Amino acid sequence: MARLPPVDIQTLPDDLAQLIRSRPPLNLYKVLPHSIPTARGFLALGVAILKESALDPQLRELVILRVGALSGASYEVHQHKRHAASLGVDAQRIGAAVLERDEGCFSEFELVVMRFVEAVVWQVKAPRWLYDKVAERLGPAEICELLQTIGFYMLVSRFLENLEIEIETPADAPRNA
Repeated sequence: MARLPPVDIQTLPDDLAQLIRSRPPLNLYKVLPHSIPTARGFLALGVAILKESALDPQLRELVILRVGALSGASYEVHQHKRHAASLGVDAQRIGAAVLERDEGCFSEFELVVMRFVEAVVWQVKAPRWLYDKVAERLGPAEICELLQTIGFYMLVSRFLENLEIEIETPADAPRNA
């Protein structure tokens, strides 16, 4: 059971209630609106990362999965395993991203990105040589989005874990989250 109760959507301002209704019925979205101002920003940044960024969607999902795994966030990993698969990421790469399988299935660049994610999560600042390897392939917008994705999903993972948000039961789980 989550450490905070769900928010009654009827008590929310209309714009936020509409935003929440437009999302899959995830337990995350039932607790998020306890802080109305930050819920709006959280949802806006999530949409920007998932639907509007220039970062390759499959690479983005591998990054999110690695952040979730490094953060010990089972809810995040669960949700994004499904999302990654819906984007065509194969089971080998999904398993490798969450540290359950060998990384031999990754391309050379994906391996570099996984090391970059680990450096940012564990050390805050990636070493220059690793940043330069990433920057050889990604432009300025994609580098910003990569770092924003890592940071946002560190936030999401910590939010989920500290509030003990539970994975939805199969009957409650959205089909295309």
